[in-house]
Amino acid sequence: MKDSARYVKIVEWSEEDRCFIGSAPGLIWGGCHGDDEKAVFEELCRIVDEAIQIYLEDGKPLPNPTCGRDFVNKLQSVA
Repeated sequence: MKDSARYVKIVEWSEEDRCFIGSAPGLIWGGCHGDDEKAVFEELCRIVDEAIQIYLEDGKPLPNPTCGRDFVNKLQSVA
């Protein structure tokens, strides 16, 4: 399993921006955006891999993983 699999990746439609927005809470600030949902997810996966590589090259510890923390239920409770 790759380290990137330990981090939640979210792609959602933004009415305000009129495009899909990709983010990885807890790992990176910001993210990526575009008109094609699948392409945004693929780009987000690349960004997450690159962010992890930068942490490792800089000798910094990776942020705590965000997977396995029942995010779906937490998100549903605020929806």
